[in-house]
Amino acid sequence: MIIARLVLCVLCLMLVGCSDQKAKELFETAAFEENQGNVPHAKQLYQELVNLYPSTKVAEIARARLDDLDSRK
Repeated sequence: MIIARLVLCVLCLMLVGCSDQKAKELFETAAFEENQGNVPHAKQLYQELVNLYPSTKVAEIARARLDDLDSRK
C-alpha cells in the first residue's frame, strides 16, 4: 500500500513538471526515505520542502504525504 502511494506521488510529480529541480530532488529523497521505513527523516524532508518551496505543486504533494504520515500515529 505504501509503495503504491509513493508510486502515485512520483507519477503526479512527473505530470506536474515541477519547475524547481531542487524541490523535485528533495521530494524524491523524502519518498525514498519513506519507502525505506525511515519515516522521521522522510517527514523532516517533506517539511523542509514545504518550507523552502511552498508555492510549488510538489509542496502540495509533500503536504499530503505529511498529513497521511501524521494520521498513522
